[in-house]
Amino acid sequence: MSKPRKKQGNPDFRHRVSCPAPTTQEIESRLIELVTPGIFANLKDVKDKQRNLRRRSPPLASRVLTLPVMAAIVLSLVYRQINYLTDVLRCLEVEGLLWVEAMSVSRQALSQRLESLPAKLFVGLFEQVIERLAAKKKRTEVDPRWSSVVEEFSAVWIADASTLEAVKKHLGQLQEKTNAVLGGKMLMVVEAFSHRPVAAFFDGDAKRNETKWWQELQVRLPVGGLLITDMGFYGFEWFDTLTQQGKYVLTRQKAKVRYQVVRVLSSGSHYKDEIIQMGLHHTDPCRYPMRQVSVLWGKTWYHYLTNVLDPQQLSPQSVCELYRRRWQIEDAFLLTKRLLGLSYLWVGGNNGVQMQVYATWIFYAVLNDLCADVAVALQQPIERISVEMVFRSLYFFHRALLQNSQLQLIPWLVEHHRSMGLVKAVRQRHRRNAATSLDTWADALT
Repeated sequence: MSKPRKKQGNPDFRHRVSCPAPTTQEIESRLIELVTPGIFANLKDVKDKQRNLRRRSPPLASRVLTLPVMAAIVLSLVYRQINYLTDVLRCLEVEGLLWVEAMSVSRQALSQRLESLPAKLFVGLFEQVIERLAAKKKRTEVDPRWSSVVEEFSAVWIADASTLEAVKKHLGQLQEKTNAVLGGKMLMVVEAFSHRPVAAFFDGDAKRNETKWWQELQVRLPVGGLLITDMGFYGFEWFDTLTQQGKYVLTRQKAKVRYQVVRVLSSGSHYKDEIIQMGLHHTDPCRYPMRQVSVLWGKTWYHYLTNVLDPQQLSPQSVCELYRRRWQIEDAFLLTKRLLGLSYLWVGGNNGVQMQVYATWIFYAVLNDLCADVAVALQQPIERISVEMVFRSLYFFHRALLQNSQLQLIPWLVEHHRSMGLVKAVRQRHRRNAATSLDTWADALT
């Protein structure tokens, strides 16, 4: 008879269980304004498995857990940092959620609804939220050095893809899997200077190649717009299509790509600006010339590629420093995964994962809109505002509101921005990078 297996690890250091965060009237009012139940009417004609959502005799879960109720539940899971479906149902039963009054629902009914309610409905909600935020045309503080770039291009977007974490395998058919099952892959597009989400795409295949999203990005990008991507979207066909349509791209140059220098626009001790012709082999042509900007940063040469051929439209310094802003999309992934909980997937089904992805990006858009208001009130560029600290300060505002019900969120955040750490500090590495940049582009400035 075999001995019982001994449990590994110290039981005193098991996973912490946190309570749901308190409600915030300001956040809920913004969510209700952008995602009100009234906008759901035009989404109810979406069909799932050849059955209409408005069929005559829907199951009990479908009658109770309607789209407005499910939207309130899923958004509350994100914005109130609720880790378990059981806890969100307790909140729903005791106090209600957002625009939904208190009601009792079983966990089994909620789990089934997460699998049966079409995720396309949440895709539509995200699109409507983005449209409403874009219609506001909110004034944001932009660094003066980027004012010329904003004027030259109709839009400056950053796009990147990210793989989701592994899903829990204790549900459904995933129990038969031996290896980790990833939740899928998402593509996100944000504005370079306001950080506002522009578009989001999801695929259940975690191994999907970024180049398969070429068509979606090409359609979304307006004429005269500039898209900043990494080398995952690299392709001659992609470059030629954008050039034909009057759209622009900025990315990194691959190391082993053969090209011929057509013309040298300018050069210095630390940089080179050249017009090149790639695709020299007849089986893989690149019909339009491209522009390559190389910069020596420290002891390493970095090469950037764009189809903006006019240096008056985009200077070589702007090419290099604008690509460095691509890191803003990585910050967005970091915030959604670690701060807003997208690294922990609630369900194992592809439909529920997609709902969580779009609900998280909806709340991220609302949170970013709040940060834009804080940036304007503090007269700071939005990149100086810490999204994480703005989110964490909502708890302290809730406590202060219990003592003084007349408080307003934005004035309170402005008053306590130092203690809350809302403005990012200028680190020593920032000063060092700024000094290196001045030395690198000294020749170009003179």
